[in-house]
Amino acid sequence: MSLARASSSPPGRHLAKVRASVEEALEGLRDGARVMVGGFGLSGNAEALIEGVLERGVRELTLITNNAGTPGRGIFRWFEAGIVRRFVGCYVGPNALVARAIEARTIEVELVPQGTFAERIRAAGAGIAGFYTRTGVGTAIASGKETRVFRGETYLLEEALFADMALVRARRADRFGNLRFHRTARNFSPLMCMAAATSVVEVDELVPEGDIDPDDVHLPGAFVHRLLEVREHEDPLERLAPEPDRG
Repeated sequence: MSLARASSSPPGRHLAKVRASVEEALEGLRDGARVMVGGFGLSGNAEALIEGVLERGVRELTLITNNAGTPGRGIFRWFEAGIVRRFVGCYVGPNALVARAIEARTIEVELVPQGTFAERIRAAGAGIAGFYTRTGVGTAIASGKETRVFRGETYLLEEALFADMALVRARRADRFGNLRFHRTARNFSPLMCMAAATSVVEVDELVPEGDIDPDDVHLPGAFVHRLLEVREHEDPLERLAPEPDRG
């Protein structure tokens, strides 16, 4: 039976997951925490929660997210504020602030191939301690990692990525926490909810249980601990592509 329809309990039983404010949603987040943040560039950013972490004043965070952010927006502002001690992700790109911090050794950075990044998070959510992959063999990625030969090919052992808290954004959620994401904004977010001790979901629209068809559930509510409805988002574009020359 789908989790979207499994509950026969009276309406309101799962209201304990719904939080009234950003402060309540982030309760328990402390210095030194390992925090996963969903999003691909600016797509799927949990804007209110990201800002709320800054207002909470926590520091020395290990940030696990795809990229180091877009200057002036979202996750980038965590680096500006100096609250990130370690970054685990796939891409630094044009983030000169992080590049300077790496050179000054004020921040640790672990770059991970994107497929490996996703699988390490998925493994954590599935209760798998690690896995072997050919990705990264013979490169700097392999430094210090255990290797093993399968069928004549060398593989690296990659460990699962766990977090204390995941901050993600969904398009719709019911009050049990069944989630539906909006296209690309789905990215790593379902996996992160599964891999974190506490998953916090900023949702565009909170609906009654049963309003999301079971076949439309991208992540069952069993993996969601807290919900915060945020109706208004900036949703900025990272950059506007030029119009193609059709002349």
